[in-house]
Amino acid sequence: MPARRFLVIIEQDEDGKYVASVPSLPGCHTQADNLADLEERIQEAIRLYLDENAGAFLAENKFIGVHQVEVQP
Repeated sequence: MPARRFLVIIEQDEDGKYVASVPSLPGCHTQADNLADLEERIQEAIRLYLDENAGAFLAENKFIGVHQVEVQP
């Protein structure tokens, strides 16, 4: 089976941990203390998600960009 690519969003929480989520795979996320561990963990999380949802239709999303929005209170 050919490799698949997924968009992964990485953020840093208030405790300094890195959090990764995969928008096209609802509920697929993980966290780690550093980016190297995060890379391994999100790959594992994606594999587990795909195994648990084998046969389900997974839409291929096209990445457009990231935009930061400032909102005044």
